[in-house]
Amino acid sequence: MAMTPMPSIVLDCDPGHDDAFALIVAAKFTNLLGVTTVAGNAPLELTTRNARIILDLCGSSAPLHSGANGPLVQPPVFADYVHGKSGMDGAVLPEPSRPADSTQAIDFIIDTVRAHDDVWLVPTGPLTNISLALTRAPDLARRIKGISLMGGGRVGNRTPTAEFNIWLDPEAAATVFMSGVPITMAGLHLTHEFQASPERIVMVEHSHATLGPLLAGLLRFFSGTYVNRHFGFVGAAMHDVCSVLALTHPWLFTTSQKWVGVDLHGNHTRGMTVIDDRQLVDRPIANTTMLETIDADAGFAAIVEAVRACP
Repeated sequence: MAMTPMPSIVLDCDPGHDDAFALIVAAKFTNLLGVTTVAGNAPLELTTRNARIILDLCGSSAPLHSGANGPLVQPPVFADYVHGKSGMDGAVLPEPSRPADSTQAIDFIIDTVRAHDDVWLVPTGPLTNISLALTRAPDLARRIKGISLMGGGRVGNRTPTAEFNIWLDPEAAATVFMSGVPITMAGLHLTHEFQASPERIVMVEHSHATLGPLLAGLLRFFSGTYVNRHFGFVGAAMHDVCSVLALTHPWLFTTSQKWVGVDLHGNHTRGMTVIDDRQLVDRPIANTTMLETIDADAGFAAIVEAVRACP
């Protein structure tokens, strides 16, 4: 399969094990204009540190800027019950080579979109930074090529109806979905199909003499928390990589066009992505390309290829 033209992206993330692999895939298969970090899976200082470490490990010189240290409205909540206290438990990680280039992620996003044509924003954590950038610079909505995000879905994980990234900052998510920017959405109904099985972890382990065992350690920790907390899982769901692969390997996915909104007020549904699956002629115009299925074997082969390309 021929590769699509290399997309230019800003990856906004909260590493997090699956964000780490999104970074590695982005470093290989995209024109990575920069990385911004947000509090989510772990506090901002840890997500920023983890992002810098992964950029070092995959040999990327992309600039890194830290951003929001919590949601727009509610207090921060972290996912150490999934990712461990460091945000990326499971391996002895090297110290980062340098700190973030700045703490001005919002300004970096705005300046980068204004300076380059056809930039994709790829947020794999809470949408706080993206919302703040769109609010501060309304012209971004017509300049951004699209937003490929990980979040939401037809099922929840933090609550029965809400996925963690959207649930943590639903006000930010509502701003993004109402912005008019073309959105590609990797929800839980899709990402739960993309699991780091024991066999796939061995593939990663054998793909690189030094980095492979380290990344396999991360995946075994991550998969352990998933298998222990879910019925029927064979490994961790590799959520965040899907938002990068949707741009670099779009043939891996089937998609549909849907209208998606975010509930802000329900007692049981705050943070839910409301997906209009009705077959009505007069349903709202679609605002989201929904990733529906993935060729998981081929997707994991792309991850392995990206790891092999690391120095």
